[in-house]
Amino acid sequence: MNMSPVALARIYEEDFKQDMAALKVLPPTVYMRVTDNIPQIISFIKTIIANGQAYATSQGNVYFDVKSWGKRYGVLTTINPDTQDEAVESDKRHGKDFALWKAAKPQELSWNSPWGKGRPGWHIECSTISSAVFGKQLDIHTGGIDLAFPHHENEIAQCEVYHQCEQWGNYFWHSGHLHVKGSQEKMSKSLKNYITIKDFLKKCSSDQFRMFCLRGRYSSAVEFSEESMDDAKNLLQAISSFIRDANAYIKGQLVCDPVREDILWERLANTKVTVKAAFADDFDTSRAVAAIMDLIHHGNRQLKAVTKDAGSPRSSVVYGSIISYIEGFFNALGMSFGDRQVAVGGDKSAVLSNVIEELVRFRTKVRHYALALPEAADTVLVEGTAGAEEPKQEQKEKRKQLMRERKPLLEACDSLRGDLAAFGIHIKDRAAVSTWEIVEGEQREKQTEKKS
Repeated sequence: MNMSPVALARIYEEDFKQDMAALKVLPPTVYMRVTDNIPQIISFIKTIIANGQAYATSQGNVYFDVKSWGKRYGVLTTINPDTQDEAVESDKRHGKDFALWKAAKPQELSWNSPWGKGRPGWHIECSTISSAVFGKQLDIHTGGIDLAFPHHENEIAQCEVYHQCEQWGNYFWHSGHLHVKGSQEKMSKSLKNYITIKDFLKKCSSDQFRMFCLRGRYSSAVEFSEESMDDAKNLLQAISSFIRDANAYIKGQLVCDPVREDILWERLANTKVTVKAAFADDFDTSRAVAAIMDLIHHGNRQLKAVTKDAGSPRSSVVYGSIISYIEGFFNALGMSFGDRQVAVGGDKSAVLSNVIEELVRFRTKVRHYALALPEAADTVLVEGTAGAEEPKQEQKEKRKQLMRERKPLLEACDSLRGDLAAFGIHIKDRAAVSTWEIVEGEQREKQTEKKS
């Protein structure tokens, strides 16, 4: 089947959009295609020629004249245009000159232009399209570290000549590459050392990938491995677990000794300062996440002293504030730790969440009934003998009899908890109410191994 290059590109374009949506990457405000902007690109090149910074050759190519513009070339990578040229084996005047328009080759897409049939150069596409959307100046330009030279350097040259401005882009953010563990090369199709987004999402979630990314510096290379993904999963699990425990505490389901509110308020205030400073320091997300985990550690420590005294005053406001801050932090980074973050896809997750809630509530009622035995020291009135006490021996026998009768109910509750754990649904029995959480993949297997 013959398919046009444009139709083929559309198929991969839709595939890319689906992958980005699956990773919870927000779509851009506008999608721009080179094939829709060929007249604008030709016009952009004409202006650069008119401004004296480009030349057309007899072979139908157009090149940017780096030496004649020299003063600003190398602003990102300190390339000196006056250094000795490498050998020129083409129709370029100087080795560092780069193509704005390339003459057509057999079997390649081409368009008509004042210089003959051809196609745009690699760099001119981005200069033209970004100028069409943002005008004369760009505030922030991002891309991989491999694009700093020559791509971004050439974009700057083209735009500053076209717009006749001193500085076209204010900030260039260059991100590091994704490496496979033990490899010096970045993930790439040509090296066949990559994993597709679709395959990745069969084993891991988009939140786990985000946490993996947050653990490193955006400008550094990051090493992708099972260990690094496990680390991200464990962090997410610790955050989910804390939020659930703190919510259980607020609702009175998790009863503990009075907490040191003053310490928690101070920790929360310090965390906010540290996180703000980390983000102001070239987006040091690793330090920001470490500060959040430290806050969680201190929040957990205060919840450990579990007591049966349900009358103890609760510090709900400080825990509500900590939860709100942590959820706000991760929501801003595209991650969700809502009331129920269920690890199953699709629209059925909310229904499943409600079903589990009802099941756990029913189990709690059965368990409480099975455990509600009369204390051995209680006095029981014997019918017809006012004020007489039932002999202690008979009380003990009656209690043992009730324990024997209700034992199957407790065993059924334990069995249900074990069966649900196999599906990654973990029930925690509290003093008053049982809470639950869903654990994913390998984390689930590790917890099951610990119990067996």
